[in-house]
Amino acid sequence: MRKVLAISGIDTDVGKSVVTGCIAKGLSDQGHRVVTVKAVQTGCSGISDDIRVHRRFMGMDLLEQDRSGVTCPYLYRKPCSPHLAARIEGEAIDSQKISDVVRLLSEEYQPVLVEGAGGLFVPLTDDLLMIDYFREQGWPMVLVSGPRLGSINHTLASLEALASRGMELAAIVYNRFGSEDAEICSDSLGVIGRFCKSYGYSCPVLELGPVSPNPDLDCSKFARVCS
Repeated sequence: MRKVLAISGIDTDVGKSVVTGCIAKGLSDQGHRVVTVKAVQTGCSGISDDIRVHRRFMGMDLLEQDRSGVTCPYLYRKPCSPHLAARIEGEAIDSQKISDVVRLLSEEYQPVLVEGAGGLFVPLTDDLLMIDYFREQGWPMVLVSGPRLGSINHTLASLEALASRGMELAAIVYNRFGSEDAEICSDSLGVIGRFCKSYGYSCPVLELGPVSPNPDLDCSKFARVCS
């Protein structure tokens, strides 16, 4: 069982929070004491919207760590890149704080699922990209893709970036929510699967959808990404 798993995507709004929630639900349904973390969220105030999504899928109320901000150590109002959102509010993100939160939660929960912000190349700070933060931590990755126009390009570029950094890829999740074009989805899944192998990855490519995701979904197949 992997102790920590990072979840990122090929772009923003590709369904990272839903996928994180599905993985957490699948693990929770199998009896694992799992918790989720949102490394940084922008365009929000109070309690992280993405943490709320995670808990909804897990079928549970907010944790005390959610209400106190532990599970989302950085939260900013302006919907923009984390480095800029922090600067606007007179702050600078310290990536070590995120790592410390994950280490603290790992003492009580296993696994810890860490959802990033935006895509892999979003600047976390002025000189640190999200992908390189995850690489420094050595956490296996789950990459969320989907059927939007341009997604094959974005997915293969993400695979190349992960492979060139020697990063472990636990799974690709293809989120079909919002697409009714079965031909595009089928072809894209085939392309992604073939190129995934060409980059040296033998991880599963899991499909989510095409119906609207909801907490009543059978999420058991998503638990395998932590094995």
